[in-house]
Amino acid sequence: MSISRFNRAIVREPGRSVVDGLRFEDRGAPSYESVREEHSAYTEALRSAGVDVTMLPPLEAFPDSMFVEDPALVFSEGAILLRPGAPTRIGEADELAPAIRNHFELVIELPLGFADGGDVLVTPDLVMIGLSERTDRAGAEQLAASLLQLGRESRIVVTPDDVLHLKSACSLLDDETMLCTPSLAETGIFDSFRCIITADGESGSANALRVNDVLFVDTTGVKTNDQLDRLGYQLVPLETSEISKIDAGLSCMSLRWFDLASG
Repeated sequence: MSISRFNRAIVREPGRSVVDGLRFEDRGAPSYESVREEHSAYTEALRSAGVDVTMLPPLEAFPDSMFVEDPALVFSEGAILLRPGAPTRIGEADELAPAIRNHFELVIELPLGFADGGDVLVTPDLVMIGLSERTDRAGAEQLAASLLQLGRESRIVVTPDDVLHLKSACSLLDDETMLCTPSLAETGIFDSFRCIITADGESGSANALRVNDVLFVDTTGVKTNDQLDRLGYQLVPLETSEISKIDAGLSCMSLRWFDLASG
């Protein structure tokens, strides 16, 4: 089964506090109403792709809590509750835990260090864990040990300084193909994949999201999307101009997995 095959997902509705979300690059505060619209379109796109979506209520105390991929990882085999590296997000895993335990019998908690789900790239053969401002060496090593409990091998890699998370600069398009920025491609970590490089000035387009037969892409990456279209990918363009102001991309707004029991 392809690792991009999903039938379940968890998302969280944005709260009004989302306008105070973290910013790796300050481009102004987003509009709450616009964030809600973009998040709603994203959720509907998941459903249209054949995914059963569980919507969690907003958490006003945590402005970035709609980005549910950072405090947890989910797989068919089980889940891992992480420790986000930003101080304002450290409590998000505890808030997310009840929903995770409702869906998974095996739930592992990261004991120490810091690790964001945005730094975790799942590939067919192994899980890549990127070191960044949000994921430290201790957290990456503990995450690697936790992944072994789920039967998954991993490798720790270095994320370029000019990106927030590993997946800010790359995404898996299919089991053999990676979309990534030029700087990340130059590191050599994707030498075993066919690499498609984002167009000049469109590095943000590297965070695409493959869901079953379709590929979610950011509408702003016009040249990159044209390239992907020519290669035969079935694109679902989504507006993320407001969400992108607060360190967000397409992958971070949902936790996705294939539930074998309901598959």
